[in-house]
Amino acid sequence: MIMKTNSKNIALGGVVAALSLVLMFLTSVLPFGVYAFPTFAGILLVVIVIEIGYSWAVSVFVVVALLSFLFVANKEAALYYAAFLGFYPIIKSLLERINKKWLCYLLKFSIFNICVIIAFYIGIAVLSIPSESFKLFGLYLPWLFLIIGNIFFILYDVCVTRLVTLYLYKYHKFFSRNK
Repeated sequence: MIMKTNSKNIALGGVVAALSLVLMFLTSVLPFGVYAFPTFAGILLVVIVIEIGYSWAVSVFVVVALLSFLFVANKEAALYYAAFLGFYPIIKSLLERINKKWLCYLLKFSIFNICVIIAFYIGIAVLSIPSESFKLFGLYLPWLFLIIGNIFFILYDVCVTRLVTLYLYKYHKFFSRNK
């Protein structure tokens, strides 16, 4: 019985990892893919969290992040996945267990902003982007992008919540029936 369950867990983890990697490879094909496909790849981890647990989701995340850095041509997309979009769906439900809504949102936004700022500086260091390229008419664009990013983070968080709800009501019963 343990072997059968473990085999199903490995199979599900492998399928989600493979789908995530396909999405990560697509980042080099379509221009909007740098942001969209790492987002979709991360959202797939919700299935792992719900069906087989956090430790499996972290394992799949690490595998996809490492393979993305090694094999995906678009390193910027791999950085976005590893820095935030891959692990946020894993920790989202943990953060939402906090009873105080204001503290939950404070932690969510703090994690998002810290991760985005760290990814920005790692991107500059690794991709060797000159800092002058971030100024337009005297305005330092990363601060503007961070503000816009926070607005999109609100939309992203709401969308992930709705996708999780949809999954639980429509598709979770398929997996729980086959356990």
